[in-house]
Amino acid sequence: MIDHSSESMIQAMSAKGLRITEQRRTLARLFADAVGFLNPKDVYLGLALKHPGLSYDTVYRNLRILQEMGILEQFLFEDGVKFRMGCYGSHHHHHHMICLECHTIIPLEFCPMHNLEIPDTFQIVRHSFEVYGYCEKCRKQDLAQVVSA
Repeated sequence: MIDHSSESMIQAMSAKGLRITEQRRTLARLFADAVGFLNPKDVYLGLALKHPGLSYDTVYRNLRILQEMGILEQFLFEDGVKFRMGCYGSHHHHHHMICLECHTIIPLEFCPMHNLEIPDTFQIVRHSFEVYGYCEKCRKQDLAQVVSA
């Protein structure tokens, strides 16, 4: 089980050599308390309440740094980029299936890259693989709404 508390995120930041500022503590609490994903504007608004004068640049820089360190995970939705606490407690490479309705995340415990034929002339430096759809619960709710209409 992965610990998604603000303290675990602060410990992960510290272990990666980040200085733990009051803004980063607030950021950790914001993500620990979040239900689902946060976009950069959500993060900015959540931090600006406690830290007036905070710039969007500072928010974006911290989100990028934390994503590059694996502390936050970045996902691309139709309405833009969103973040959530990463699976930094998971020490193996994996991907996700994400419900577009309730934002439930189901880890894929394998990497589809192993099944691809990559030309020797192409050097891969990173990859991303996420599957977006609807979980069983949301599909059943949608079906129930159609039937009752």
